[in-house]
Amino acid sequence: MRGSTSTVESQLSSLADVCTKAETCEGLFEDVSNRLRRLVPFDGAGWFATDPLTVLATSPVRVENIENSRCESYWERECLVEDVLLFRDLARSESGVATLYTATDDQPARSARYREFIAPQGYGDELRAAFRSGGNTWGVVDLYRDRARGSFTATEVELVRTLMPVIAAALRAFTTAVPTRPAAAGAASGPGTALFDTSGTLLSLDENAERLFAELAGPSWALPSVSMTPVLAVVARAAAVHEGRDRGPAAARLRAVSGRWISIHASCLRQPNGRPGPTALTIEPAKSAQIAPIIVEAYCLTVREQEITRAVARGLSNQEIAAELFLSPHTVRDHLKAVFAKVGVGSRGELVAKLFAEHYGPALHDPAAAITHVQY
Repeated sequence: MRGSTSTVESQLSSLADVCTKAETCEGLFEDVSNRLRRLVPFDGAGWFATDPLTVLATSPVRVENIENSRCESYWERECLVEDVLLFRDLARSESGVATLYTATDDQPARSARYREFIAPQGYGDELRAAFRSGGNTWGVVDLYRDRARGSFTATEVELVRTLMPVIAAALRAFTTAVPTRPAAAGAASGPGTALFDTSGTLLSLDENAERLFAELAGPSWALPSVSMTPVLAVVARAAAVHEGRDRGPAAARLRAVSGRWISIHASCLRQPNGRPGPTALTIEPAKSAQIAPIIVEAYCLTVREQEITRAVARGLSNQEIAAELFLSPHTVRDHLKAVFAKVGVGSRGELVAKLFAEHYGPALHDPAAAITHVQY
């Protein structure tokens, strides 16, 4: 850590301010990385937004000073190789942040990730953190320090811990942002399917999958690209579930560049003789039922508030909600007031629109949307 106590406090305050004012998730990662490096020196990094349900990478992704040839295997390793400080374990841990040297009692070579991924690139220690808010993990970071610099200190770990809730809150807020533009004309309106071999290499895909990959990762999606990280992460999780290393689910919900929500899920197939087959991945525009939970979670609603919100979305009255949840109508009204305050609305109609309709409106008004108008 560099600087006096007052300087460090000023830089922490400045960094927290950056988080609250960031206009894009990409900009958030860039600004936080540049400023954090002054407080906690590091030489390489991987910044990932995550699906709070699965803790799998979504988008955006920011990779710093990592060899391109090693990027594609990153999430395959994360899902399939038993190791210390896996993100799924870190997300459930009490602290949510730790270093490789601490986790291995200063013997990093005990870690397969160190031997096969970190050390070959000239790095020594690694610091991992999960950005948690409201009981959910909205992103993760992997920081690497050059071997010559020595390991991360306890003070530096504490600095990162201090910033974790602020970064998590910023990532959570981006989840609730309304799409600014519809998907491009000709964008897929139905599901697409792609097959991957056991090494995670794409074998074949249909036209809808190709369109959705392009919407997700850009026209150069077929080239090695960090933009395809969410797809590769889901494929790797499917293999881990198939091998009994993980319980899944092998799925992720994320937003494309257009702002449209995309759903990805995968499973490993087997041949008639029982031998391993390819992994089938389905990618499609997310349905309301798929994105509703993540949007509701982003507003930090309690379990009871979520139940009442879902009931409101179904059109139930306060009396009907009270009967269904074994509450008094007065209690339901109190919960609804709390929900309105958190979401920033003043009526049941505004609540449903805020949580659901706003995320589909742009697509429905797209001239290319699959909508049929009929007059009698």
